[in-house]
Amino acid sequence: MSALLMLARLDLRGFDGDLAAALARPVSDDAGVLDVVRSIIADVRTRGDAALRDLTERFDGCRIEDLRVPADEIASALATATDELRAALEYAHGEITAYHQAQLVPEVVLDRDGVQLRELVVPVDRAGAYVPGGRANYPSTVLMTAVPARIAGVPQVVLCVPPDATGSVPAATLAAAAVAGVDEVYRVGGAQAIAAMAFGTESIRAVDVVVGPGNAYVAAAKREVAGTVGIESLAGPS
Repeated sequence: MSALLMLARLDLRGFDGDLAAALARPVSDDAGVLDVVRSIIADVRTRGDAALRDLTERFDGCRIEDLRVPADEIASALATATDELRAALEYAHGEITAYHQAQLVPEVVLDRDGVQLRELVVPVDRAGAYVPGGRANYPSTVLMTAVPARIAGVPQVVLCVPPDATGSVPAATLAAAAVAGVDEVYRVGGAQAIAAMAFGTESIRAVDVVVGPGNAYVAAAKREVAGTVGIESLAGPS
C-alpha cells in the first residue's frame, strides 16, 4: 500500500513561465485508492484477525500471530531507552500535557429568554490512535494523539502502528507509548488498522474515535469509517 516518495527540487530562478502549472499538485488516483480501501475494510469486517494477518503479510512483509505487543515489551522499550530519548519524550509529554490541560474549562451554561443551553465535554470510553511506521519512527505522533485523550479523561487508549519487516514495532514508538500511558499497542498498520479499530476483531475491540495521520490509504479509510466512529480530521499525506 505504501510507495517510496522522492522530493523533487525545482530551481525557479529566472523562471518567467506559468508558475501555477510548474507548482501544480501531482494527480492522485483517488478512485483506485478508495477501491482498495473498501476491499480491505470489507475483508477485515468479514474475517477479523485472519484478514489482519494476511494483509500485514501482504503489505508489511511479515507474518504476525500475536497482533498485540506484550506489556513487558513496551515497558522494556522505555527502560532501555537512551537518556537523551527518554528526556526528549518526557519533555514533550510535559509540554503537550500543559497545553491540553489549559483547554479543560468548566461547563458552559447560557440562560436566555427562558431557554438554557449547556456545553458539556464528556470523554469517550475508548480512543484509537494511528501512528505511521514501517520505514520511520514517529514517537511524537504517539504523544500528540494519546496525551490529549488522557487529559480528556478517556479511560482506554489504543495504539496501532505498522510493524517493520521483522514484525517489530520501533522501540522509540513503544517508549513513547509507555510515557503516554497507552493501554494497548497492536502491530497493525494501514487501512486494515483503521478498519480494526472502527469495527473490532477478535483481538482488537472497537473504539469510539480514531485519530492520527497516515498515507492516502489511511486517510481514505478514516473517511470511510467516519460515522461508525468519530475522527478528528482527514490528515492525508503531505
